[in-house]
Amino acid sequence: MGRIPRQFIDELIARTDIVELIGARVPLKKSGREYKACCPFHTEKTPSFWVSPDKQFYHCFGCGKHGTALGFLMDHDHMAFPEAVEELAMRLGLEVPQEGTAERSAPRAEEPLYELMARVAGFYSEQLTREPRVRDYLAKRGLVPVTLERFGIGYAPNSWNEVLRRFGASDGERRRLAEAGLIVERERGGGRETDRYYDRFRDRVMFPIRDARGRVIAFGGRIIDAGEPKYLNSPETVLFHKGRELYGLYETRRARRALDRLVVVEGYMDTVSLHQSGIDYAVATLGTATTAEHFRRIFRLVPTVVFAFDGDRAGRAAAWRALQQALPEAREGREIRFLFLPQGHDPDTLVLAEGRAGFEQRLATAVPLSEYLVRELSEQSELGSADGRARFAEQARPLFLRVPEGVYRELLLERLAQVVGLSPERLEALWIQGRSGAPVPPPAGPARPATAARVVLAVAASCGRRSSGCCITR
Repeated sequence: MGRIPRQFIDELIARTDIVELIGARVPLKKSGREYKACCPFHTEKTPSFWVSPDKQFYHCFGCGKHGTALGFLMDHDHMAFPEAVEELAMRLGLEVPQEGTAERSAPRAEEPLYELMARVAGFYSEQLTREPRVRDYLAKRGLVPVTLERFGIGYAPNSWNEVLRRFGASDGERRRLAEAGLIVERERGGGRETDRYYDRFRDRVMFPIRDARGRVIAFGGRIIDAGEPKYLNSPETVLFHKGRELYGLYETRRARRALDRLVVVEGYMDTVSLHQSGIDYAVATLGTATTAEHFRRIFRLVPTVVFAFDGDRAGRAAAWRALQQALPEAREGREIRFLFLPQGHDPDTLVLAEGRAGFEQRLATAVPLSEYLVRELSEQSELGSADGRARFAEQARPLFLRVPEGVYRELLLERLAQVVGLSPERLEALWIQGRSGAPVPPPAGPARPATAARVVLAVAASCGRRSSGCCITR
């Protein structure tokens, strides 16, 4: 998002009903011309939090928190500044302008799609109440009614055209259903217009995916009985970009006043089960690897992220991809950790077996990014020989060079140099000499001979025992 005109921000604040905004989140009581409540930002028994509709301002005399409607969304809902501006603009039916554009605009063209998605989500929720088989399935998975309601979980009927029939009576409605990814056009259309399409989701448990403001933008559908694919997600649409969104982030923001870390898991059911068990800071990627945009969103909210992966081969592969995406975002003030679960368990089953305390105890033992990197590369190399340490160094080099300059990079260099057996200065010099102007690819095979040879010789020279079996003398 580009620069937002100051005049537009001032207008948003002036036109927003701050009492209505805060009152939807905090139980306010009228007191004269103002409103009061127990502060949502700290624990207290006597109300010291005041909201003034005349001044469009809130202030807590206990902890000192104060600000406008915009500041409240950022502090209470953990929104980034652009998201908070978008939220206020949406409430007023305005589009956020950029510098040099008109400062007022008609409601967004996407609004009909948001309304459609909300109606379909309501339909899926209603269908769940009519299907004992699906409710029994969810109960066996450990989910209780209040959790189903909180996440808006529903059911897509076992029909090829139920959504199409209910929401696609006209050409325009069918076009919007297709734009939202709810129906699919057949390769060979039938004679009638309605025969050209069919429902994307059929006989599946439905998980609405919400944006930062709680609007349904997509769905994830899980098969109930045997079948493939196990999970089916909405396609990319004008509303939904899976590389940006995190399932459960909206619910996490609503559940927590103070948010200091996020746990990233792989599935919808994992997220919902963790929230139900009290770990209400869990989110999931949406059928895709963790992206740079995911990390930027995470670190706008919290300083710490823990990835919880299954301990099988697929989980380890997903963790390694997450590590590679995390490196450009690794810097001082941020923590990136990895937790691998016991074989045969995923977060859903493990939290049901061990409860919140057991799962959080495991989170406390999660491995820091630097140690996970060392561990994975060490398993691919024989560190007892110069050849093995050279291979380790060559595979670590492109990963290290992705980390931005700063304290974290220097500390990582020290740790890697310790494994290789060189001084940090010497190792970095060798790596920088071997760096080309092109982007550095991730390690995908054996070390490249030229740089590896330089590191072998450097390791051999540093060890001072060229006649022993440790170093190469041939």
